[in-house]
Amino acid sequence: MFGGVVLGLAFAGSPDKIAGGVRISGVNVGGLTPDEATAKLEARARAVASVPVVFTAEGHSWKLRATNLGVEADWRAAVKLAQRDGRGFAPFRGLRRIGVRVFGADVTPPARVWKQALRVELARMSRAVGTPHRDAAIVLRGPTPTIVGARTGRALQSSTAGAAIVQALAGLDRGQPVSLPVVLDRPTVTAADLAPAVNQVHTSLSRPIRMSLGRSSWLLRPGQVSALLLLPHGGSTSLAIGGRAADGYFKRLAHGIGRPPRNAGFSVLANGHVAVVPARPGRVIDVAATRRDILAAALSPTQRSARVVVATQAARRSTAEARALGITTKIGSYETIYGGDPNRIHNVQLVAKLIDGKLIAPGATFSFNHATGARTAAKGFLEAPVIINGEVTTGLGGGVCQVSTTVFNAAYEAGLRITARTNHALYISHYPQGRDATVDYPDVDLRFVNDTQHWILVRTFVGSYSLDVGLYGSPTHRRVVSEARPLVDTAPPPTKRTPDPTLYQGVTVVDDTGEPSRSTSVRRLVYLPGGKLLYDNTWYSSYRAEPRLVRYGTKPKAKPKKGPSGPSGPSGPSGATGPSSRR
Repeated sequence: MFGGVVLGLAFAGSPDKIAGGVRISGVNVGGLTPDEATAKLEARARAVASVPVVFTAEGHSWKLRATNLGVEADWRAAVKLAQRDGRGFAPFRGLRRIGVRVFGADVTPPARVWKQALRVELARMSRAVGTPHRDAAIVLRGPTPTIVGARTGRALQSSTAGAAIVQALAGLDRGQPVSLPVVLDRPTVTAADLAPAVNQVHTSLSRPIRMSLGRSSWLLRPGQVSALLLLPHGGSTSLAIGGRAADGYFKRLAHGIGRPPRNAGFSVLANGHVAVVPARPGRVIDVAATRRDILAAALSPTQRSARVVVATQAARRSTAEARALGITTKIGSYETIYGGDPNRIHNVQLVAKLIDGKLIAPGATFSFNHATGARTAAKGFLEAPVIINGEVTTGLGGGVCQVSTTVFNAAYEAGLRITARTNHALYISHYPQGRDATVDYPDVDLRFVNDTQHWILVRTFVGSYSLDVGLYGSPTHRRVVSEARPLVDTAPPPTKRTPDPTLYQGVTVVDDTGEPSRSTSVRRLVYLPGGKLLYDNTWYSSYRAEPRLVRYGTKPKAKPKKGPSGPSGPSGPSGATGPSSRR
């Protein structure tokens, strides 16, 4: 015992240095301090970082660099692991170090890797070397089922290969190629496993199947049954009803038999009252249950009949729910006249349909922009006259503002709380004074609140020349009084002069007399049935001026020709100054 202690003391060495014989990733670090060992290893790692490692499998080879996969070895952690081989009290430390010196110790450093990059490389390698297995399957050759035999494949053993790749790239050896493991990929279904299914196919195609739905019935011939059968393949061992042909068959059945549910709706009567249109349940095919019935009939030698199973699909809004909304009569409406550009009329009709039927819950806000969404060509909007930056031009969705103006006036007449309204940039005489409303998705919006106790229904009625917007709900008996301030001119129209080389100098033509800038306001007082004032609102409108458009001539006047007796007299060229064109 005493001799062992003496021997241990002799080989104990300094606890601050790594034991002799210790290697990290093949590099001798014995006798070095941890800092010295770490510096040595990091220097070696930098030297080989751009040197590729060759990996091989099944005659294929790939060159990968540590930087390709983001592989980084933790050399400081590896040094800490190496120090464990030589620690302890002096005698025992010496005895352990004798073992390390005699037998050696090689530490593999822990490493980090970009997992996604590693998965990509493993998938690429697997595609190159792998031959997937093939499970036995059944195919039909005419009416006869035939088994296609199984086949064993080969595959890269991904988990082991991934570990080998990371270890090699984290290490410092760039000499020998690294062989990656390939294993057999055995099938999961053999020909013997499919013998019972072959008998089932024979039974399925032996006789027709009688389908029934209520009092109706029809036959599925064996050829039709074969199209509906999903034969065992890809690892399955049993028959099923499925595949494209089956999907098409059930789709055709649904088209002829099915009926979508109809939500309870509302019908506006001529007297302004609203009737509830009852909900109607839908009828849909229960495809899963019908598949099971057909398969059971196909697999039976005697019971060759199957039902088309139908289920009832409830409407999203029942008749009782519709009645509970309290929509019984008209509470406000307005009509505007339209015409002119066919594209504009199209846009008016299109956006009117987008808001038709909208329901507004008590306390909820109706947003015109939210109800219609962006006015895009994809939705069918066309180019038509529109006001942009105070000028009449053409733009996508021209005419939409007629609908927003009509909606605003319907809410105005209903006495509802209006929270957002913007007048047009230019004055439009055919709208009620001070009661126009422009919109521009998504910034300029028209919004009003359903401040009643019941839901409100928005309906639009588009005629050949007019648009009517009606708001329907429970009677509010509100009284609306309007006071419009006179439309006043606030500034004359500016003059925009344009040179015209076709007119003589001194001649002017007025193409448009322009419009002055104007302003007005409208005050609305809303009274409750008892005479209490509910709202006192004033909407102010300021309209930009439209310029007076004038063209002036720049063409020089013709000089009179000199004759033998002097300049031409009164019979000289006429029209040199041009007729007066001012208006």
